[in-house]
Amino acid sequence: MSDKLQKVLANNGVGSRREMETWIQQDRISVNGAVAKLGDRVELTDQIRVDGNLLKRDQKTPVCRVLMYNKPEGELCSRTDPQGRLTVFDRLPAISSGRWIAVGRLDLNTSGLLLFTNDGELANRLMHPRHEVEREYAVRVFGDVEPKTLTLLKKGVELDDGIAKFTDIIARPNEEESINSWFDVTLSEGRNREVRRLWESQGVQVSRLIRLRYGPLSLQKRLPQGAWIELELPDVNALRKQVQLPVETETVVGIGDNKLDHVKLQRMRRSVKKHKARAGTPNKLNADGTVADGGDGQRNRKPNESRSNGGRPGSKGGKGNGGRGKTGTGKPNVGRTRAGTSDANPSKKSSDKTGAKPKRTNPNRKKSTRQQQGQ
Repeated sequence: MSDKLQKVLANNGVGSRREMETWIQQDRISVNGAVAKLGDRVELTDQIRVDGNLLKRDQKTPVCRVLMYNKPEGELCSRTDPQGRLTVFDRLPAISSGRWIAVGRLDLNTSGLLLFTNDGELANRLMHPRHEVEREYAVRVFGDVEPKTLTLLKKGVELDDGIAKFTDIIARPNEEESINSWFDVTLSEGRNREVRRLWESQGVQVSRLIRLRYGPLSLQKRLPQGAWIELELPDVNALRKQVQLPVETETVVGIGDNKLDHVKLQRMRRSVKKHKARAGTPNKLNADGTVADGGDGQRNRKPNESRSNGGRPGSKGGKGNGGRGKTGTGKPNVGRTRAGTSDANPSKKSSDKTGAKPKRTNPNRKKSTRQQQGQ
């Protein structure tokens, strides 16, 4: 039985079906030595090459796996970045067969729920507008929004790529004297920057955007930013049921692996912090091309510029010194001395300090036997 080429590539974890269609148009795929074209179908015995590399097709369908990732602001939804910025793929676990596929995208300054899967068909269906999978976001906007504006956004407005609308808008209670307003909005498609463009079409500026839910799955509240968990079988099958795929019967997740207790949360936070320190790339770019302060003490620098000392500013050997020990540009060791030494002259003993009394000797003290023999 033959299948569409892009479907076979997606099922083997090469990428999503939309991405594979683009690769086919770019002549990056060949079948049995001939350049593939859109609409080609392949058999199990056909040889498929991607960029000249032979695709090892799994005879057995791999287990469907799904990751839930809490994306922080400042990470790109791409595998690599020529400017050296952090990407959402940097910290994902290794996978033995295929590769992780992002289900949809979030722009640079949007945070929250991002799903990854090794099942190309599942990813394609979750992203396809035909299945109308709901996405829910928390939105913070500047100023107050009039009721007629909210009504218009739910009815539909004309954007550059067609009519768009929110299926639901819920206003959150605002704090007193706050200049911002919070809303929970829902829509059933995922066009590029659609949420921001909808608000901007009404002259409303979005200052923060967080994805809370994708289909039946909501972001776990205790999951730290930059951390991930692998979903258990019931959650995986909830996604598959949403897009009319057969249930998965196997999983690689052990019992209790997803329990976010205090110890696991601490381990996750340390891992995220170490990764950011090793990467040395902050979150955002300034208008002049320098990298903005990422909130962890990083200075402004060009995207590919690395620190000379490999660690925090004012540190030596990549470790923060807190003003102690040997310092680079940190605080000097004024008032911090080793036992028996001083800041002015470390080679002299503490008895040489200003105001210290000299050691007295008793002239009537009985001499030792060795001293008497020497006389």
